[in-house]
Amino acid sequence: MTAPRPAPKETPAPVSTASRVLVLNSGSSSVKYQLLEMAGPSPTTTLDGGAARRIDTDGSRTASGIVERIGESDGVADHAAALRQVAEELAARGLGLDSPQLAAVGHRVVHGGTRFTEPTLITDEVVAEIEKLVPLAPLHNPANITGIKVARALRPDLPQVAVFDTAFHSTMPEAAARYAVDVATADRYGIRRYGFHGTSHAYVSRAAAALVGKEPAEANVIVLHLGNGASASAVRGGVCVDTSMGLTPLEGLVMGTRSGDLDPAVVFHLARVAGMATEDIDGLLNKRSGLLGLCGDNDMREIGRRMAEGDEAAQLAFDVYVHRLRKYVGAYCAVLGRVDVIAFTAGVGENSAAVREAALRGLEPLGIEIDAVRNAVRGSAARLVSPPAGRVAVAVVPTDEEMEIARQAYSLVRTSSHSVREG
Repeated sequence: MTAPRPAPKETPAPVSTASRVLVLNSGSSSVKYQLLEMAGPSPTTTLDGGAARRIDTDGSRTASGIVERIGESDGVADHAAALRQVAEELAARGLGLDSPQLAAVGHRVVHGGTRFTEPTLITDEVVAEIEKLVPLAPLHNPANITGIKVARALRPDLPQVAVFDTAFHSTMPEAAARYAVDVATADRYGIRRYGFHGTSHAYVSRAAAALVGKEPAEANVIVLHLGNGASASAVRGGVCVDTSMGLTPLEGLVMGTRSGDLDPAVVFHLARVAGMATEDIDGLLNKRSGLLGLCGDNDMREIGRRMAEGDEAAQLAFDVYVHRLRKYVGAYCAVLGRVDVIAFTAGVGENSAAVREAALRGLEPLGIEIDAVRNAVRGSAARLVSPPAGRVAVAVVPTDEEMEIARQAYSLVRTSSHSVREG
């Protein structure tokens, strides 16, 4: 009897050496892109108590750009043309979309609802589910979906990953996420607090922990993302437990053109007394309120210039802005119990020493102080602006949402590839 031959050994699938991620942020009239190399960490020098501390990011930026005025007479026709232009610009640098080094495309998607709480490989089913969420983000999700569809058509063989602005905040406990409205109505229409700017809060909270020599799981961080849109978050051990934005990006801090928190009855009052339609009230609160509504300017640099000249409207706008900010810092100190770092980020947070100082003034009993000399220093590196012996570190941490999207997309693709090989 012939002995059975041993089964042939399976040849393992080759391990991909692709290590670049193209990050796309598709807006209604623009496409921003960045190409990032994720093969190895790129060290960044930061300041820690007067000494240098090196913090590893997850990759390095290879190329970036923006295609604007999509659909306008002096711009490209549509998003398909815009992405073809992106491909041409990359190809001109020897970085074309057909490169075997491209591991994935990472897409920013504003709203993931309760369905998407992690980076997600994009399939037809996933696109259909994102389309169902359009009523929650009618200004953003449609453009994000368009970018996804066009990119998939250009490279149908390439993994494409959706990274959601809301995902980082999905860990909020129900006590923080729920509004006190009828539960059946809330559940039927998806009325709850979702939060936004999640990729920024994820990146900055992790970088702030590293800045003070802690692992994310060891640090309690308050992140203040202060741009034209503004939001705060309370992050305990790397996990978001509260954030200022809610069902939409309108809730929370005073912003460039958005009101932030206000009595909901203001809407009813304007409808009854002023005869304003829903669309008009929406436009008022989202586009003609905030700093712009208070003083006619939504640029903090211009507001600072006017304040220096004694402009009372500009001073009031600034005071309202920092009063709301201070309230949230105090509230999140209570939510967290112990705070290790308060991190300022985004355009205003990174560049306005006056906002940082005013927002934290008077909080010394909570162990929160600003060092005037350190706070006045400008720079592109993450740095501490609190006294060396301060109980709570106060930091400026430049955000990098594209790097966070690339990190999450690359990690998911690598994990998925490994699972396929193991299977």
